[in-house]
Amino acid sequence: MVRRNLPLLVGLVAAVLVIGLVVLWETRDDDPFAGYCDAVADHREDIGAALSAGPQTGLLRALPSFEELADEAPDDIRADWTLVIERITALKDALDAADVDPSAYDVESPPADVPEDDRKAIETAAVRLGSQETRTALAHVDQQARDVCKTPLSL
Repeated sequence: MVRRNLPLLVGLVAAVLVIGLVVLWETRDDDPFAGYCDAVADHREDIGAALSAGPQTGLLRALPSFEELADEAPDDIRADWTLVIERITALKDALDAADVDPSAYDVESPPADVPEDDRKAIETAAVRLGSQETRTALAHVDQQARDVCKTPLSL
């Protein structure tokens, strides 16, 4: 009786092994942070170089890298990334609308040819970018990179 059922038994064992291997193969890349951590590693040097230009100018230069990281961000920090991107973009847009070079703009002594409305828009965007809320969001995304990806966002 065992010899007659041996092919059936071998077939069942083989099927179980194949199913097990398929399940293992499908779940081996289920790390929800893998893509994000890869993006952090890929953009780390660019962000470091951008941020070395100074806080606001550096953030403007880091915006493309930040946008890519935001696209890969896990759900638990997506809102923080959204806030950071919105605030940097608002400053960029205000500077662009005023046709002002960010590295040459001095809030204390803005160029005389910049209209008052544009100066107010730039100042408002800069204040919002420098707010505690934005600093907290930046701290969260940096801490996430350190804790989950084991690397800071910049050098």
